[in-house]
Amino acid sequence: MPLSKDFLWGGATAANQCEGAYQEGGRGLANVDIIPHGEDRLAVMKGTKHIQLENSTSFFPAQQGIDFYHHYEEDIRLFAEMGFNVFRMSIAWSRIFPMGDEEEPNEEGLQFYDRVFQECKKYGIEPLVTITHFDCPMHLIHTYGGWKNPKMISFYEKLVTVLFKRFKGLVRYWITFNEINMILHLPFMGAGLQFQPEEDQEKAKYISAHHELLASALATKIAHEIDPNNKVGCMMAAGDYYPYSSLPEDVWEAKLKDRENMLFIDVQARGYYPSYAHKKFQELGLDLAMTKEEEQLLKENTVDFISFSYYSSRCITTQEGVGETIGNAFKGTKNPYLKASEWGWQIDPLGLRITMNSLYDRYQKPLFIVENGLGAKDKLIQKEDGTYTVEDDYRIDYLRAHIQAFKQAVEEDGVELWGYTPWGCIDLVSASTGEMDKRYGFIYVDRHNDGSGSFKRYKKKSFYWYQQVIKSNGEQL
Repeated sequence: MPLSKDFLWGGATAANQCEGAYQEGGRGLANVDIIPHGEDRLAVMKGTKHIQLENSTSFFPAQQGIDFYHHYEEDIRLFAEMGFNVFRMSIAWSRIFPMGDEEEPNEEGLQFYDRVFQECKKYGIEPLVTITHFDCPMHLIHTYGGWKNPKMISFYEKLVTVLFKRFKGLVRYWITFNEINMILHLPFMGAGLQFQPEEDQEKAKYISAHHELLASALATKIAHEIDPNNKVGCMMAAGDYYPYSSLPEDVWEAKLKDRENMLFIDVQARGYYPSYAHKKFQELGLDLAMTKEEEQLLKENTVDFISFSYYSSRCITTQEGVGETIGNAFKGTKNPYLKASEWGWQIDPLGLRITMNSLYDRYQKPLFIVENGLGAKDKLIQKEDGTYTVEDDYRIDYLRAHIQAFKQAVEEDGVELWGYTPWGCIDLVSASTGEMDKRYGFIYVDRHNDGSGSFKRYKKKSFYWYQQVIKSNGEQL
């Protein structure tokens, strides 16, 4: 069977990487605003280094992003020209509740998203909205400790209730938390966690994730109550782990890593913690102290679909002296059979098909690929007619191979897939490195690592290629 006629083709962004205007429209300060470009970035994202904005000389790329806040009409028009019928974006929490714990939302922030959604509607584009894409108001971090504190659940409840009521009829597709498993790898960026030297970080990460899981279930319940047409999904940073060798210890290590990766999605999709999670918590000395009501909340409010990012498969070994690689914050073993991007992310299109089958076999729920793409250094060139372009055949090759892979998963393996929104459909700030030079988009943005640039938009070669892919519903690659 080919892809369904109502297959959702589009692209993906995040407020913290593209929106900018961090002090406009009544918006409050968020964790993403104080993650610097440069050598301190990783330590800040991990929550082990704390930045004081007023004393810092660092450059903070998220504060301006690519200024989507002032360019959204132009950008959505370009998305429509490519043929998008879905656009994945996120809400900046601190634009709706600047501090996070106010009684009333910020009307100016709501009006901004109203305009964005109306602009999407004008072109027949469905917004796919991530409620929390690494956004947490700094006031909630300083005052309550971020997601370590169960009070965050009620603040999140207030946020989602406002969103579901205000945008009823404009937004049907929602994702509660972006890459929820990222809390284990980059906890400050993922959930606003800052650690003290003596703190048990592992315990703090899992209890924070538990609060997010309860909040996600509550959001799913509220979404369905306010509008039964709402579809709510979870989201993970995906990619199956391959054992480096057939050594049984390597195979077992890959199994353990896959479990760690799937744990939170197991809860969101199945409605309960698996037995291996309970064993893990026992080892950590962690008591979730769940009430019967909380258990029921998780059980009765599972997600409607599983969304995920896929950039690469992962490889793991127990053996020493084997080369390392990294992809999307996940360290692993270098797979000798795969090529890699300029940033060392290994490229594995078949791994997407494998990952999709693993997820669908495990959950039997519709899938949605909400991130996939190649970060590369693009060169803007002027053509003979005076217009500008980027000859990004490398990006076209990458995306073509991955689209072929997910089509095989659908057409040959019977996997149910709702849509595909490749990451950074327009160039934006890289989450992992804070760079602009690591570009993913079909649209080039004149913005650079040091913050210089005009913010002008230019169509790349891949823009017209993806336009044909969408027009042919994936038949013309």
